[in-house]
This record gives sequence, C-alpha cells and structure tokens, in this order.
Amino acid sequence: MASEFRFQYPVPVRFKDVDVGGHAHHSHALVYFEEARVAYWREVAGQAGLDGIDYILAEASLRFHHRVFWPQELSVGVRVSRLGKRHFEMAYEVVGAEGDVLISGTTVQVMYDYEAAGTKPIPESVREAISGWDGPFGPGGVPQGGG
Repeated sequence: MASEFRFQYPVPVRFKDVDVGGHAHHSHALVYFEEARVAYWREVAGQAGLDGIDYILAEASLRFHHRVFWPQELSVGVRVSRLGKRHFEMAYEVVGAEGDVLISGTTVQVMYDYEAAGTKPIPESVREAISGWDGPFGPGGVPQGGG
C-alpha cells in the first residue's frame, strides 16, 4: 500500500458482490469507498453515527486496474487530498490480498446542513482533525508535504 494512504480500512469481498463474470460487480467499488470513508470520518474527523455524516456526495471518479475476486480481504486506503471551505476531496486506493492496486478513485463531498437544506462551511474542529492527519493544507486546499 502506498505510504500516502495513512488511513487503511479492511473490506471483505462478499459472495453477494460477485456478478455473472465471476468478479465483483463494478458498482461495489463505490460501496468499498463508502465503507472506508465512513470509518475515516468516524476515526479521524471524530464524527460518528448518522448525525455525524453532515456531508453529501457530489462527485465520484473510479479507475479499475484489475478484476476483484471473491473471496479476499481488500485494504482500502483513503485520505483527504483537497480541503476547501465547504467541500473536501478524498482519494482512494483499493489493494488486493496479493498487494496489487485493484481500484483507485476520488470523491468530492460537500458539507451540508440538513435542517437549513443548504451547504455549510467545514467545522473548524473537523478541519483541524483532518489537517492533523492528512495535512497541513496550503493554498488551494492541497496538502503540504508529510501527511
């Protein structure tokens, strides 16, 4: 796993993931990303439960490098790759049991206030937690060194 992904989350390939082609259906890549993203949000950002998910998914991009087979345990690396005022971008790398990169991608999340039905700034406590783990972030919200 690339050292740029400090946060790792294990995700099993489930039998239900397998399609008629004998590999995990392409739609499950987003589920693997989501499981890792929620774990990152809980453990790094300190936000747990449904009330802690105060962002919406705005965009997703995926690249399939190799087929994903059942059964195996995947390791999903996730990090914040850009930190804006109201949104953040996350990068992902899914590695198989043999160490090969199987899937990579990015997602963009926008902070959202469900009661006001609109976007909101990233809370300072969340910004500090993310910066402490994946930052510091410089101009344009891009990480500077380390992280």
